[in-house]
Amino acid sequence: MTPDVGSGTDEPGGGPHGRTSSEEDAPRIVELQEEIGRLREAVTSHAVVDQAIGMMVALGRVTPRQGWCVLREVSQHTNIKLRSVAELIIAWGHDGDLPPDVRAALEDALGRYGPTCRPEPGPPP
Repeated sequence: MTPDVGSGTDEPGGGPHGRTSSEEDAPRIVELQEEIGRLREAVTSHAVVDQAIGMMVALGRVTPRQGWCVLREVSQHTNIKLRSVAELIIAWGHDGDLPPDVRAALEDALGRYGPTCRPEPGPPP
């Protein structure tokens, strides 16, 4: 077995106590894998929330900032995590079902924030 370069020892296993660098790196590897998992979840969560904000903009005729405020208020008033509220709203867009408490909070919040602009009637044809 060849000694670990730069370890200052010729002991088998490479390290001064017979530990290999992979054993020493294992806790850091686990920590980095956990961080990658959290980052992946954050990216997914962000995408879900952005989609729900887009639905608020399109259906509620609010600005994106107001759409964020609507989601936040619904989350706070229903005691449901914001990402879960966003998921419920996206599902509502697909199947038309929204829990009654979420629907009521959504209608209240949209009533406070929107619509930001009302279409003006055009000239008669």
